Amino acid sequence: MGIEQDIQQTKGFRNERQKICVNLLYSSSWLQERIKLFLQSEGITPQQYNILRILRGSGKPISTLQIRERMLDKMSDTSRIVERLLKKELVEKTICVTDKRLVDVVISPKGLDVLKRLDDRNNELDSIPAALSEEEATIVNVLLDKMRDKAQVEPIK
Repeated sequence: MGIEQDIQQTKGFRNERQKICVNLLYSSSWLQERIKLFLQSEGITPQQYNILRILRGSGKPISTLQIRERMLDKMSDTSRIVERLLKKELVEKTICVTDKRLVDVVISPKGLDVLKRLDDRNNELDSIPAALSEEEATIVNVLLDKMRDKAQVEPIK
């Protein structure tokens, strides 16, 4: 099924570039829903999952500002999400040693356990784009990177 059928569009798109923008938005939402379902078993949101993975990957305590810079969703309220993770005991906060005005965040052992359980189920995430071959997935990744690189050079007028 194509994007026209998925969104029940009867009138054609202006051009292929408009179609790809609509298709990307629709596909992004579709993918986010599947990821939400995957994460429900651990009672966390995609943003919380993103923060836990950032913290695990950093290997050291980092500030909420550093977390925000690395997040996939730059509009997220990082401090609020960290507080929710703190209540779930998935992260720990400490006063920054070098700057007492800052708070450092580190993933807790309980947070690492959550990620380990999810890592054990990575094949479920990998199966979401299973209709694509490895070669096709590589092509999609190259094209998406190319689109973003060009867009960063030429701002919208």
